[in-house]
Amino acid sequence: MKILSHLFSWVFLPLFMPSYGILISLFVPAFSSNLEMTSLYFAPNESKWALFTIFFLFSVVAPGVSFILLHRFKVISTIDIERQRERSLPLIIMLVYSLVLFFLLVYKTGNSSLPRYFYALPLSGVAVTSIFLVINRWIKISLHAAGAGILVGFLAVFTRAQDQLSIWWLLSALLASGLTMGARLYLRKHTALEVYSGFLLAIFLTAGIHQYLS
Repeated sequence: MKILSHLFSWVFLPLFMPSYGILISLFVPAFSSNLEMTSLYFAPNESKWALFTIFFLFSVVAPGVSFILLHRFKVISTIDIERQRERSLPLIIMLVYSLVLFFLLVYKTGNSSLPRYFYALPLSGVAVTSIFLVINRWIKISLHAAGAGILVGFLAVFTRAQDQLSIWWLLSALLASGLTMGARLYLRKHTALEVYSGFLLAIFLTAGIHQYLS
């Protein structure tokens, strides 16, 4: 059970969760009659992979390398940032990369525009990290739960906006979220309050931003 809990914690790292959502939105068959929330499933594969690469670089690679450097220079004691007092700088780094990703998407698209959920996802990262940065002064709110909440919130809005998309993807995200939160509790990395509050806050913030932009 301990090995599985560690496995779930690494497979569903907070940095990975937005990329999972983008992969589903790009490559799972979906269609929407709402042009502002339409799927890019029918876009050329080259364009889809280019868009995914941008998201992956700024939501996984760049912050991941930053955390490795912070660990190397002993700014943080562990890569998964277990200590509450060490979280402020990593959260600020994630916030900055989310902002850079948002403005890069706006710059790259120019006069054309992507479906609004692509812009809403990095803004959700900005909102979640900003609020968690404040809350972290009192409790070590779970970043794993936050990543799960961002994924579920994103897929909930995306699924609702599509005329054709299997609900099983959203249910799978909920299952993955449950396994991740259960793993964090089993490993005693967080209390129930830290896990469930992180998950619910991330869901509501993500879904709210997506709904506002749509």
